Amino acid sequence: MKRTLYKELLNWKANSSRKPLLLQGARQVGKTYLINKFGKNEYKKYIYLNFEQDETLASLFLKNLNPSQILSDLSLYLGFKIEIENTLLFFDEIQVVPKAITSLKYFYEQMPDLHLIAAGSLLGVSVGKQNSFPVGKVNFKTLYPLSFEEFLMANNEALLINNLQTKTNFEPLVEVVHNKLQNYFKTFLFIGGMPEVVQNYINNKDIATVRNLQNEILEAYTRDFSKYTEKNIAIKTTEVWHSIPYQLAKENKKFKYNVVRKNARASYYELTISWLKSAGLIHLAHQITIPKLPLLGYTDNSKFKIYLLDTGLLGAMLSVSSDIIIKPNTLFTEYNGAFIENYVANEFIKSNEKSLFYWTSKSDAEVDFILQIKNKIVPIEVKSGLSKNLKSIRSYATKYNPEYICRTSPRNFYRDKDFINIPLYALFILKNLI
Repeated sequence: MKRTLYKELLNWKANSSRKPLLLQGARQVGKTYLINKFGKNEYKKYIYLNFEQDETLASLFLKNLNPSQILSDLSLYLGFKIEIENTLLFFDEIQVVPKAITSLKYFYEQMPDLHLIAAGSLLGVSVGKQNSFPVGKVNFKTLYPLSFEEFLMANNEALLINNLQTKTNFEPLVEVVHNKLQNYFKTFLFIGGMPEVVQNYINNKDIATVRNLQNEILEAYTRDFSKYTEKNIAIKTTEVWHSIPYQLAKENKKFKYNVVRKNARASYYELTISWLKSAGLIHLAHQITIPKLPLLGYTDNSKFKIYLLDTGLLGAMLSVSSDIIIKPNTLFTEYNGAFIENYVANEFIKSNEKSLFYWTSKSDAEVDFILQIKNKIVPIEVKSGLSKNLKSIRSYATKYNPEYICRTSPRNFYRDKDFINIPLYALFILKNLI
């Protein structure tokens, strides 16, 4: 299964100033698969070590963190000498051994020619706890569930992808192509982007198995709450986690603590939200008070929305039935567009948006996303149906006079002066077009 991050790994390998690479991402998004493929394809020698499967590996980091000593002991353990040249060393589930994370600093300083990648399902959480984290001594990458572009790749639709990527205007696609992409998109909303789920669907086209796999992944996440947090925090984390789909299903999707538990305040759940974000399971979009650069400088941190990492898992949590895929517009309008807005948030994150923002006026007009594209601030309204109502984004335009106002919806490409409509399936080319 092709992943767009593979190209970034090639750039990392070719960079003479590379540092040990920390690959973050939630459980089961394909980190181990990707690095295994990269290591076997791109290196003469590939060494895979899993700290969770082999607990004895922790002893390599007990005495000292000298890279030469670690490699010498590791060579004795594996039964062959580890050569640095044209070798990739992969530390998987590195969060299990905190000292191994610390050792990355010394690998960078004392053995810069060794190509070293580390990954872990809860690496973001572990990094937050590390007092001796190697700040400035590692490169970071994050792997997410498949984007819609990667979903098309998995379905061998390279020609469709190329057609979109080379598009230079907002001329509508021919209807038959637009409809084909719409059908893929509706399927993607239900299947989601978890690699095992996608591959199983492509191989078997069995929706029942898809839902079983999604529920197994959700169960694994819930077990992690108890495994990696204290009991009282695990309970709070579970409460927040299970409330998210129903908060998204509200017309006003802003996260409210008292929906999780009556009379709850921010201080009661702040740590759990931070844990879920660090674990890669949720993304936050914060409200901005005014659209000025830098957007982070105008953020109201007390007002935010929470999105799940995957629309397929969102559907599983809401117990959405599979027949919704074949109904013409149901999936777009069900649950107040929760799937669509969650999808859009995920696509922006996967396209390297570090933070998400939205805007709300005092008169209740709301623009779903505010993006910074180079030096432009672009307001984006998300429409789950075919409505042409643009009241909120026009209200924003009257106040701030942006160069572009954008709607993303099930409709085809369209442009009229400063207004553009981009189909939901084409969000991965939005920045190129603008």
